Amino acid sequence: MSADAAKALKVITGSSRFEASEEKATTAQAAEDLIASSPSATRTKDICRVFTPIGTPDFQLRVTWRLADDAPTDDPAAPKFTALKMGDETLAAADMAYVFFTCRSDKVPNASDGVHIVVGVEHWAMPREPEDNIKALKNAYATVAHSYSLALAKELRCDKNGGLPTKPVLKPA
Repeated sequence: MSADAAKALKVITGSSRFEASEEKATTAQAAEDLIASSPSATRTKDICRVFTPIGTPDFQLRVTWRLADDAPTDDPAAPKFTALKMGDETLAAADMAYVFFTCRSDKVPNASDGVHIVVGVEHWAMPREPEDNIKALKNAYATVAHSYSLALAKELRCDKNGGLPTKPVLKPA
Protein backbone atom coordinates (compact mmCIF):
# COMPACT_ATOMS: atom_id res chain seq x y z
CA MET A 1 0.00 0.00 0.00
CA SER A 2 1.29 3.45 -0.87
CA ALA A 3 2.01 6.16 1.70
CA ASP A 4 -0.85 8.19 0.16
CA ALA A 5 -3.20 5.25 0.71
CA ALA A 6 -2.10 4.89 4.33
CA LYS A 7 -2.95 8.57 4.91
CA ALA A 8 -6.26 8.06 3.09
CA LEU A 9 -7.13 5.14 5.39
CA LYS A 10 -6.76 7.50 8.34
CA VAL A 11 -9.26 9.89 6.69
CA ILE A 12 -11.70 7.02 6.14
CA THR A 13 -11.36 5.17 9.45
CA GLY A 14 -9.96 7.78 11.84
CA SER A 15 -7.16 5.36 12.72
CA SER A 16 -3.57 4.96 11.63
CA ARG A 17 -3.29 1.40 13.00
CA PHE A 18 -5.06 -1.68 11.64
CA GLU A 19 -5.56 -5.33 12.48
CA ALA A 20 -4.00 -7.90 10.18
CA SER A 21 -6.24 -9.50 7.60
CA GLU A 22 -5.94 -13.23 6.96
CA GLU A 23 -2.48 -14.45 5.96
CA LYS A 24 -3.30 -15.10 2.29
CA ALA A 25 -5.15 -11.77 1.86
CA THR A 26 -2.60 -10.06 -0.38
CA THR A 27 -2.47 -8.52 -3.83
CA ALA A 28 -0.02 -11.28 -4.82
CA GLN A 29 -2.62 -13.92 -3.88
CA ALA A 30 -5.37 -11.94 -5.66
CA ALA A 31 -3.17 -11.88 -8.79
CA GLU A 32 -2.70 -15.66 -8.58
CA ASP A 33 -6.45 -16.15 -8.15
CA LEU A 34 -7.18 -13.86 -11.11
CA ILE A 35 -4.69 -15.69 -13.35
CA ALA A 36 -6.19 -19.05 -12.35
CA SER A 37 -9.76 -17.96 -13.03
CA SER A 38 -9.28 -15.71 -16.09
CA PRO A 39 -11.24 -15.05 -18.28
CA SER A 40 -14.41 -16.06 -16.43
CA ALA A 41 -14.20 -14.58 -12.90
CA THR A 42 -17.15 -12.21 -12.86
CA ARG A 43 -17.96 -12.92 -9.22
CA THR A 44 -16.45 -10.43 -6.77
CA LYS A 45 -13.51 -11.83 -4.79
CA ASP A 46 -11.62 -10.40 -1.84
CA ILE A 47 -8.13 -8.99 -1.97
CA CYS A 48 -8.23 -8.21 1.74
CA ARG A 49 -10.19 -6.58 4.52
CA VAL A 50 -8.97 -3.68 6.60
CA PHE A 51 -10.03 -3.58 10.28
CA THR A 52 -9.46 -0.93 12.93
CA PRO A 53 -7.62 -2.19 16.04
CA ILE A 54 -9.44 -4.23 18.65
CA GLY A 55 -10.70 -1.94 21.39
CA THR A 56 -11.45 0.95 19.01
CA PRO A 57 -14.73 1.73 17.21
CA ASP A 58 -15.46 -1.12 14.78
CA PHE A 59 -14.74 -0.26 11.15
CA GLN A 60 -14.15 -2.60 8.23
CA LEU A 61 -13.19 -1.96 4.63
CA ARG A 62 -13.51 -4.66 2.02
CA VAL A 63 -11.06 -4.55 -0.90
CA THR A 64 -12.19 -6.68 -3.85
CA TRP A 65 -11.50 -7.52 -7.48
CA ARG A 66 -13.55 -8.98 -10.32
CA LEU A 67 -13.35 -9.27 -14.09
CA ALA A 68 -15.79 -7.30 -16.23
CA ASP A 69 -16.99 -8.25 -19.71
CA ASP A 70 -16.02 -4.88 -21.16
CA ALA A 71 -14.49 -1.58 -20.18
CA PRO A 72 -17.07 0.85 -18.74
CA THR A 73 -18.82 2.94 -21.39
CA ASP A 74 -21.53 4.93 -19.67
CA ASP A 75 -21.96 7.47 -16.89
CA PRO A 76 -21.76 6.51 -13.21
CA ALA A 77 -24.72 4.40 -12.14
CA ALA A 78 -25.65 6.66 -9.25
CA PRO A 79 -25.37 10.40 -8.67
CA LYS A 80 -23.34 9.82 -5.50
CA PHE A 81 -20.32 8.84 -7.66
CA THR A 82 -17.72 11.18 -9.07
CA ALA A 83 -15.87 9.95 -12.16
CA LEU A 84 -12.07 10.35 -12.06
CA LYS A 85 -9.43 9.93 -14.77
CA MET A 86 -7.59 6.82 -13.66
CA GLY A 87 -7.43 3.61 -15.70
CA ASP A 88 -10.45 3.11 -17.93
CA GLU A 89 -12.59 4.84 -15.32
CA THR A 90 -12.67 5.42 -11.60
CA LEU A 91 -15.86 6.03 -9.65
CA ALA A 92 -15.60 7.48 -6.15
CA ALA A 93 -18.26 7.99 -3.47
CA ALA A 94 -18.09 8.88 0.21
CA ASP A 95 -18.24 5.19 1.21
CA MET A 96 -16.71 3.33 -1.76
CA ALA A 97 -14.63 3.60 -4.92
CA TYR A 98 -14.09 1.43 -7.98
CA VAL A 99 -11.17 1.49 -10.41
CA PHE A 100 -11.72 -0.09 -13.83
CA PHE A 101 -8.59 -0.89 -15.86
CA THR A 102 -7.57 -3.06 -18.78
CA CYS A 103 -4.69 -5.48 -18.37
CA ARG A 104 -2.67 -6.88 -21.25
CA SER A 105 -0.13 -9.33 -19.90
CA ASP A 106 1.60 -12.55 -20.80
CA LYS A 107 0.84 -13.74 -17.23
CA VAL A 108 -2.94 -13.56 -17.73
CA PRO A 109 -4.59 -16.14 -20.02
CA ASN A 110 -6.53 -14.69 -22.98
CA ALA A 111 -5.23 -11.19 -22.24
CA SER A 112 -3.88 -10.34 -25.70
CA ASP A 113 -6.87 -8.02 -26.21
CA GLY A 114 -6.86 -7.17 -22.52
CA VAL A 115 -8.94 -8.32 -19.58
CA HIS A 116 -11.09 -5.75 -17.81
CA ILE A 117 -10.49 -5.67 -14.07
CA VAL A 118 -12.49 -3.83 -11.42
CA VAL A 119 -10.95 -3.17 -8.00
CA GLY A 120 -13.32 -1.92 -5.32
CA VAL A 121 -12.95 -0.52 -1.83
CA GLU A 122 -16.13 -0.40 0.26
CA HIS A 123 -17.05 0.47 3.81
CA TRP A 124 -18.50 -2.84 4.95
CA ALA A 125 -21.43 -1.84 7.14
CA MET A 126 -25.00 -0.68 6.98
CA PRO A 127 -25.23 2.26 4.56
CA ARG A 128 -25.62 5.67 6.14
CA GLU A 129 -25.10 9.23 5.05
CA PRO A 130 -21.51 10.35 5.70
CA GLU A 131 -21.19 13.02 8.32
CA ASP A 132 -17.70 14.16 7.37
CA ASN A 133 -16.24 16.06 4.43
CA ILE A 134 -17.67 14.18 1.43
CA LYS A 135 -14.99 15.39 -1.00
CA ALA A 136 -12.20 14.28 1.35
CA LEU A 137 -13.87 10.87 1.78
CA LYS A 138 -14.31 10.42 -2.00
CA ASN A 139 -10.64 11.31 -2.53
CA ALA A 140 -9.57 8.94 0.26
CA TYR A 141 -11.57 5.99 -1.11
CA ALA A 142 -10.26 6.70 -4.64
CA THR A 143 -6.69 6.84 -3.32
CA VAL A 144 -6.99 3.48 -1.55
CA ALA A 145 -8.66 1.88 -4.60
CA HIS A 146 -5.91 3.30 -6.85
CA SER A 147 -3.17 1.90 -4.58
CA TYR A 148 -4.60 -1.63 -4.65
CA SER A 149 -5.32 -1.40 -8.39
CA LEU A 150 -1.79 -0.31 -9.18
CA ALA A 151 -0.35 -3.05 -6.95
CA LEU A 152 -2.51 -5.65 -8.71
CA ALA A 153 -1.57 -4.32 -12.16
CA LYS A 154 2.12 -4.57 -11.21
CA GLU A 155 1.69 -8.12 -9.85
CA LEU A 156 0.03 -9.12 -13.12
CA ARG A 157 2.70 -7.27 -15.15
CA CYS A 158 -0.02 -5.40 -17.05
CA ASP A 159 1.26 -3.40 -20.01
CA LYS A 160 1.77 0.22 -18.85
CA ASN A 161 0.35 -0.78 -15.45
CA GLY A 162 -3.12 -1.02 -16.95
CA GLY A 163 -3.11 2.68 -17.78
CA LEU A 164 -2.96 3.58 -14.10
CA PRO A 165 -0.89 6.62 -13.10
CA THR A 166 1.79 6.26 -10.44
CA LYS A 167 -0.10 8.72 -8.20
CA PRO A 168 -3.89 8.97 -7.84
CA VAL A 169 -5.64 11.58 -10.01
CA LEU A 170 -8.41 13.09 -7.91
CA LYS A 171 -9.75 15.73 -10.31
CA PRO A 172 -13.21 14.90 -11.71
CA ALA A 173 -13.19 13.60 -15.28
